[in-house]
Amino acid sequence: MKRKKCIAMLLAGGQGARLYALTNMVAKPAVSFGAKYRIIDFTLSNCYNSGIDTVGVLTQYQPLILNEYLGNGEPWDLDRSYGGLHSLPPHQSKVGGEWYKGTANAIYQNLHFLDAYDSEHVLILSGDHIYKMDYSKMLEEHIAKGADCTIAVIDVPYEEASRFGILDYGRDSRITSFEEKPLNPKSNHASMGIYIFKKETLVAELKKDEADKKSGNDFGKNIIPNMLAGDKKIFAYSFEGYWRDVGTIRSLWETNMDLLGKNPDFSLGGQDGNKIYGRNEALPPTYFGADAKVQNSIMTSCEIFGTVVSAVLSEGVTVGKGATVKDSIIMKGTTIGEGAKVEYSIVDENVTIGANCKLGQGGDKDNLVLVGRGVTLEKGSVVKAGEIVEK
Repeated sequence: MKRKKCIAMLLAGGQGARLYALTNMVAKPAVSFGAKYRIIDFTLSNCYNSGIDTVGVLTQYQPLILNEYLGNGEPWDLDRSYGGLHSLPPHQSKVGGEWYKGTANAIYQNLHFLDAYDSEHVLILSGDHIYKMDYSKMLEEHIAKGADCTIAVIDVPYEEASRFGILDYGRDSRITSFEEKPLNPKSNHASMGIYIFKKETLVAELKKDEADKKSGNDFGKNIIPNMLAGDKKIFAYSFEGYWRDVGTIRSLWETNMDLLGKNPDFSLGGQDGNKIYGRNEALPPTYFGADAKVQNSIMTSCEIFGTVVSAVLSEGVTVGKGATVKDSIIMKGTTIGEGAKVEYSIVDENVTIGANCKLGQGGDKDNLVLVGRGVTLEKGSVVKAGEIVEK
C-alpha cells in the first residue's frame, strides 16, 4: 500500500467534567452544538476539508453515543477501504492493557495504528474545539521548515492565558519556551492543542516518555517540554480565525450565541469553502403556530407555538403556546410546556419542561441553568439562575 503523507489522531476520550450534567452519559465531543451538529463534527469536517482521509478517534469515557454517531465515517467521507475512520478505545494486548493515562499515553497505546498506515507525519487533534481550519496549510509549513513538531498557536487575552499551554517563539517562529497553564504567563501565545509531528520523531518521544515512570504522559506537560530540552526543531503555526474551547458551561453557551445575529462571529455555512458536515438526515422544516414569535434564533425542525428570542434550538424541540425561550440552548427532543419561561439556560436532550415552569429568571451568562438529559420538570417548577438539575 502507498505510504500516506499524514494521518490524524483525534483525542476524544476526556470526561468533560466542567460540563457537569451534559457529560454524565455522553462524551464531551458528542455534546450537541449549533442546532444540528455535535462538537466533534468540526474537527472531522476540518479533516475532510484538508484532505486528511485517515483518522483514528481515541475514545474512552462514555463512548456509546459517540461511537454510534461516528458510524463508518460516511458524513465526513471517511468510509474508505484503506484508511478512513477508526474508533480506538483502550484495549488488551499481550503485554497487558489499561485506561489511557494521558494524551501522550493514548497515542502510545495506538502505535500499532500508526504502523498500519506508515504515514510520514501525524496530526494530533482534540475533539472538543469549535473552529474551521485547513490543516494542509499547516502541514505544508511544517514540511518546508523541516520541523520535528509544529504547534498551532492563537493569541488569547492575557487574563485567559493561564488556562492554556503558553509558548514563546522568535522571528523564525521557532518555539523557545513552553509552559502548560502557567500562573504568570510570559506571553499570550496559546497552544490550540493541534500538533503535527514527524512520525519517527513522535514514536521515539512517546517511547521515551512511556519509559519515564514519573511522567504524566501528557503532550503539553511532558512531550513538548522534553523535546525543547533536547533541542528538537519545534515551530509555531499562527492561526487568526475563530477558535473556541467549549470545555465549560459558559464557553459552550457563548460559542452557540456567537452563531446568532446578522453578522455572527462564527458561521456554520460553507461560504468560506469550509462546510461543516454531520450525521444529519433530511428533516421537515420548522412549524410555526399562529401565535409564534421568533427573533434572532436558529432552529432545526422544531414546532414553535410560543416566543423564541436569541436562542439555539435543535431537532424535535417543541415550544408550547404562551411559552418563552430566551438567551438559551435547547437540545434535541425537548418539550417546553405552555406558559413556561426559560431564560439563560442550557437544556439537554429529551427533557420535559412542564407547563408554567420558570427557569433562570434574572440570570446571565455567569449564572446559567443547566438541565441534564432526560429530566422531567413537573408543572410549575422553579429552577433558579445558576442551578443544575439532573437525574
